[in-house]
Amino acid sequence: MQNKMTKTRILGCLLMAAAVNAAWAQGGTKSPYSQFGIGELGDRSQGMSRGMNGVGYGLRKGNVVNTLNPASYSGVDSLTMLFDMGMKGQFTHFEEGNVKRNASMASFEYVVGSFRAWKNVGVSFGLLPFSAVGYEYSTTSRNAEVGGLTETYQGSGGLHEVFLGVGWRPLKPLSIGVNAGYLWGSIDRSATPQPDNTTSSLRRNYSTSVTSYKLDFGVQWVQPLGRLDRLTIGGVFGLGHNLNNSAKMSIMTTDQLSTNNDTTTFSVADAYELPMTFGVGAAYEHAGKITAAADFTLEKWGDVKIPAYTTNSYEKQGGLLKDRMKLSAGIDWLPNPNPVGGSFLQHVHYRLGAGYATPYYKINGQEGPKEISVSAGFGIPIANVYNNRSVVNISAQWVRSSASGFVTENSLRINVGVTFNERWFMKWKVD
Repeated sequence: MQNKMTKTRILGCLLMAAAVNAAWAQGGTKSPYSQFGIGELGDRSQGMSRGMNGVGYGLRKGNVVNTLNPASYSGVDSLTMLFDMGMKGQFTHFEEGNVKRNASMASFEYVVGSFRAWKNVGVSFGLLPFSAVGYEYSTTSRNAEVGGLTETYQGSGGLHEVFLGVGWRPLKPLSIGVNAGYLWGSIDRSATPQPDNTTSSLRRNYSTSVTSYKLDFGVQWVQPLGRLDRLTIGGVFGLGHNLNNSAKMSIMTTDQLSTNNDTTTFSVADAYELPMTFGVGAAYEHAGKITAAADFTLEKWGDVKIPAYTTNSYEKQGGLLKDRMKLSAGIDWLPNPNPVGGSFLQHVHYRLGAGYATPYYKINGQEGPKEISVSAGFGIPIANVYNNRSVVNISAQWVRSSASGFVTENSLRINVGVTFNERWFMKWKVD
């Protein structure tokens, strides 16, 4: 028994190490909307929460890692070590007028862990996505002045976060917590307008690199509602601050018939910022069978200025971003919470969720696409003679992003994750 447990622990550590290594090369998106702001914002939820459409501020489970609210870490089971890792596959249909395109991608999403450090104190750590940039497309137009004009746009990169979090329960109903993260990554973009009636070409390159910190705080209050029910109310606050990074832009002009090439470079100090973020949520639990939760998030992007190019100038401007609001709700149903007895299907978690979000950026002064989403998922137990606590989490999420006059995106996201739940801290006795 002890040898089997040791092998399982080693396997879990190796898988986690491989996942961390893979995360450095993660892609993330193929959306043209990722060219705005700092890119497409990542889904920072895990396992159980994914099937419930990303809720988490009020979730508090001893066998689940919930990085959305660091106060939840104090509720982790005292005997276990939790590892959670996940991947995403996405299929997207783009539509603009009579033009339709399809794209698919797969990427590593996250790896996190959690354990009880000492009484009433839990610790979590891991790697999470923050934003992703990935697009390539061309547009063609014609006017009397320049004739035909083809413009090509490309972008890649994104930001990632490695974090360490602590949750503490100073009072029986009250828990507080903090996530301290290191944010890093780079974003590269380019725009190339090419008139048909000239041999010269112009290319604008944009680049930035980020290394900074990130701080998020959380609180939870647990209120019993009788013997079998409880309500958990949660709140989070993300600190807004300057990322202390520079952004560069270069304009390169070349002529195919001569050697006259010219490059003009601009640089902006303290180019990007993180907004203040506020979130509130609640989760209702009944008899270990039903968990229903809802979250509301407000991100104050409207207070943030970002670099933008105007004629002969590249500098920070306001009014390009806007406050983002997000509302999510979900439910988890476990027919038989007793690990002993009942059929296999009675020990599977069944999950549903829905959400609505506004954009955090503007496009040519207009509001970007709003997002609606629905999700469904399963939590399938991994049962054997010495482990019936680990779970495979599988979920599907349909997301529609649309705005009048712009590209409409319909995406199907398949999320697959594994939560390893090992009793590393149990004292074993041999009779």
